[in-house]
Amino acid sequence: MQYRKDKYGNDVSILGYGCMRFTAHAGRIDLEKAEREIMAAIRGGVNYFDTAYIYTGSEAALGEILRRNHARDQVYIATKLPHYLLKKRDSMEKIFQEELRRLQTDHVDYYLMHMLTDVKSWDRLCALGMKEWLAEKKRNGQIRQVGFSYHGNSDMFCHLVDAYGWDFCQIQYNYMDENSQAGVTGLQYASAKGLPVVIMEPLRGGRLVKNLPKDALQAFAAHPEKRSPAEWAFRWLWNQREVTCVLSGMNSLEMVEENILAADSAYPGCLTEADQALLKQAAACINARMKVPCTGCCYCMPCPHQVDIPGTFAAYNRLYSDGKFAALKEYFMCTALRKNATGASMCIGCGKCEQHCPQQIPVREKLQEAKKELEGPLYRIGKKAVKLVMKY
Repeated sequence: MQYRKDKYGNDVSILGYGCMRFTAHAGRIDLEKAEREIMAAIRGGVNYFDTAYIYTGSEAALGEILRRNHARDQVYIATKLPHYLLKKRDSMEKIFQEELRRLQTDHVDYYLMHMLTDVKSWDRLCALGMKEWLAEKKRNGQIRQVGFSYHGNSDMFCHLVDAYGWDFCQIQYNYMDENSQAGVTGLQYASAKGLPVVIMEPLRGGRLVKNLPKDALQAFAAHPEKRSPAEWAFRWLWNQREVTCVLSGMNSLEMVEENILAADSAYPGCLTEADQALLKQAAACINARMKVPCTGCCYCMPCPHQVDIPGTFAAYNRLYSDGKFAALKEYFMCTALRKNATGASMCIGCGKCEQHCPQQIPVREKLQEAKKELEGPLYRIGKKAVKLVMKY
């Protein structure tokens, strides 16, 4: 495992464990499975574990696993304050204390303002007393370092970096988002200010691994270095010295082992010009087929009218990567094969989703496009049949 320094000289593993995607059954996290995967990661040198207040069951699962294995002192815990739920200063303390209870710890190593999108959001928190509250928590050791996770454009990101004495930050960044979101401009700006940068969505919610266009897969396969698409995506990030840690939502032992192996030999400058050209080629192949730049983060959910927005966009994109049959099958299973339909036709255009979309996708417009492509006569007939069956 390779390590890079945080702002205070601590060694942080270049591979971090994203705890949003633990395997769950009937809404309950499979704790034993998650425990095997987390402990394998710790044995492999991973020491940065990222969770959040709103990741259902995640903080409690991580806390219990670390307690069972006496592993709390072997890792750094990063979790997040849902600032959008705050109405007063007392709420900060209430949520934070609940997080400590869930995590079964007396301190958080890296504490983030979750999904800041602009300076106005930060100013609102400051008016509630956020700066004073954070200063108190740092003084008593309950919070060691303060940062923020960000979704928005690079210009606003740079303004946020300058708005407070942050210790680190977290951005969406991958070889498809080099010039969107905070992008390379934001990455380099934060690094120049002395901020370690943690990377989320390195695989764009799995899109840079699953259902890649055939020409992209052929390009990877033809390269002399036989690496998986996931490893190529990680190496593209680790090749940049400004990147401190890359989060991976690992939910299998195979994934943990593969990522640890990759992280053992990655360093700034490890990619050749030919490697870089390969990734540009793969990006061009993907862009040629992508209809909606959705990462499946689910910040647009829940929809007030039950539209499965990420599921709809996944099927819509699949229409152009895997063909009509695969896309229609996925769309029907995700939106019609259930008691209450969740397809794009349920959208009434309220726009609530667009207020929360990190990718700034015109969700309503794209849902109408998806509806036109995916909800043909066969879909409508099948949907009616399912509705009749569900009555009995």
